[in-house]
Amino acid sequence: MFGIEDFFHFIQAFFVVFPVVTILHLIGHLTFAYFFGCKKMNVVLGVGKKLFSVRNIEVRMFYFWHGSCSLGPLKYTNKYSQCLILIGGSLFNLLGILVVNILIHESIIAPSMLTYQFIYFSIYYVFFALLPMDFPDGTASDGKMIYSTWKEKECKQTSQDCQSFTN
Repeated sequence: MFGIEDFFHFIQAFFVVFPVVTILHLIGHLTFAYFFGCKKMNVVLGVGKKLFSVRNIEVRMFYFWHGSCSLGPLKYTNKYSQCLILIGGSLFNLLGILVVNILIHESIIAPSMLTYQFIYFSIYYVFFALLPMDFPDGTASDGKMIYSTWKEKECKQTSQDCQSFTN
């Protein structure tokens, strides 16, 4: 049965935990892009009307729903660098899961609904990021972009959350 306590867990999950998982995913893309010499990076958190922006980070009205990054040219660009940038978001999500589990195992933090939600949404994010599929808006998942990078000479799509060097 869905009670009042569950409603608070729902609010926590979708308005706090899920955006944190999204930000972690985007940081993964940005970290690998920086490693390969990208100097121009922009981040959009959410969809809808722009609420505010700070430097190269834009926060939109529905901040909890989706996120994306745009990358400028890379200093080192090849199939390996492109694939590492695309998989970087999922690697950071997996790293987040590992860190939380280690902290729980070492009794530094206690297992809780918050840690459960973080791990659950991180797995969810990794699964749908790496599943090679097209989204309704015409963009591709990171997995589809990785596949396209290795199969095609030039990829004509962009990833849903990491528009970059392919344009």
